[in-house]
Amino acid sequence: MRKLIKALLEVTSDKSFMHLIETVEVIVSKLLSLLMVVVIFATLGDLAIFIGQEILSPQGSFSKTLFQTFGLFLNVLIALEILENITGYLKKHVLQVELVIVTSLIAIARKIIILDLKVTEGIEIIGLGIAILSLSISYLIIRSSNSKKEN
Repeated sequence: MRKLIKALLEVTSDKSFMHLIETVEVIVSKLLSLLMVVVIFATLGDLAIFIGQEILSPQGSFSKTLFQTFGLFLNVLIALEILENITGYLKKHVLQVELVIVTSLIAIARKIIILDLKVTEGIEIIGLGIAILSLSISYLIIRSSNSKKEN
């Protein structure tokens, strides 16, 4: 009976629980990585189809849809950055804040590139500007902090 109680206490200890949580985190991160690879290939497929349709279009309106094309390219880059965030977490078991900020900057840059100024209100543009400024300052702080740690 003592062995059973001892085994039960050992299984419910903090160390065992934390090991279980870490195992779950690793499994979820690996699944997210695989799913992100699927998303990247699907996005590349969409981009290839879109470019193929625009180039082969008899109207020759590729220059009109250039911003949409840039947006699709940036979607692929954002997906790659997210995959890098996940794999970086798998390698170091630490969320890399610098990568998250860079990914956010790319996402906002994408939003600005495809922005239709005819239907966008001024407050939205101000909000995007504040977001870029805040993320840029955050990136600068994190970057300088990381360079001080390396020296």
